[in-house]
Amino acid sequence: MPLSSPQQAALDAIDASADDLRALSLAIHAQPELGYEETHAHAVLSDFLESAGYEVERGAHGVDTSFRASFRTGSSDAPVVAALCEYDALPALGHACGHNLIAAAGVAVGLGLRAALEHDAAEGTVIVLGTPAEERGGAGKALLIDAQAFAGIDAAVMVHPGMGDHVRGSSLAHRGLSVIFHGRASHAAGAPWLGINALDAMISGFSALGLLRQQLRPTHRVHGVITHGGDSPNIIPERTEAQFLVRAPTREEVDVLRERVLACFQGAAEQTGCELESTWAKYPYENLIQNPPLADAYAEHFETMGGQIQPPRLGGSTDMGNVSHVLPGLHPHFRIPAESGNHTRPFTDAAATPEAHDAMLRSAKALCLAALRIYTDADFRAEVRRSFEQPA
Repeated sequence: MPLSSPQQAALDAIDASADDLRALSLAIHAQPELGYEETHAHAVLSDFLESAGYEVERGAHGVDTSFRASFRTGSSDAPVVAALCEYDALPALGHACGHNLIAAAGVAVGLGLRAALEHDAAEGTVIVLGTPAEERGGAGKALLIDAQAFAGIDAAVMVHPGMGDHVRGSSLAHRGLSVIFHGRASHAAGAPWLGINALDAMISGFSALGLLRQQLRPTHRVHGVITHGGDSPNIIPERTEAQFLVRAPTREEVDVLRERVLACFQGAAEQTGCELESTWAKYPYENLIQNPPLADAYAEHFETMGGQIQPPRLGGSTDMGNVSHVLPGLHPHFRIPAESGNHTRPFTDAAATPEAHDAMLRSAKALCLAALRIYTDADFRAEVRRSFEQPA
């Protein structure tokens, strides 16, 4: 089917900015920053959007490294679509989840939608929203939800690089757990019997988790790292710390599973005589709900551009899940040519390649055309809302 003139205007705008978008992506990739520390990414994205004529609020919604770039034509009650950017990295691995590509894609969608609206397609508001701290349970989008950043928005969209082209897949809900054991120090050789070993407690808790896993459902995940194991080998450790993520397909399942996980560490404390200090993350991550009409529209455009949508799969976790529980959302994955999956060093390298950039552009174009229908097709907009309010 031939493209309408607004659709063509959107794609032309993305193509015209392809080199600038790659420069944005590489600038973010070259200077990876952890959640809530993304000052460089915040600056380069905000600067670019300002130069493109957007009204940009830096440090938006009370979050220092969030931004909100807006463009409006017509009345304030016309449809509003938000294209989301992520740009935080992982410790040690850098952009091993390709958030540099997500940031560039969010900008691309914003540029395309704006061009279409300027082409007199319809009235509406385009928002490019910077959402920091998705990794490691940072829950940047949950903070923004609390700050009413998504109020009045008809749909929120973003894309994510991975090892396949998916649009219907969901994600696991999760909740973070911090565990601290308090023991008593003593000389490890001279008087170990006077100590209470907090490392023994942590190892015992990990062992109990290992035994628990054989009774967990295949869709449940529990994993963690010891962030402090003691201070010196000749001192009985008096304090140990660890961080865990507890995941399941729904938050209700997570709530049941986390009680079983916590019991592992409570038992370890009792066995060793340590005191347990446990803290659950303030914000759980919800499972992702892909909006069916938006997903179908994305798949149609993606395949028209030569892509092939693969069967849905259950992914990791994302705070985009939280967004999808408060308004219609879409979060497809697109394949980049990496030797291994997300959160690996080969994926970090692949996220900076020209091939990954080209894959991002195709996905961003398909997402832009799907989102454009929110403005131009009242029946489609109503169907998107109905699917959100009355899920199948």
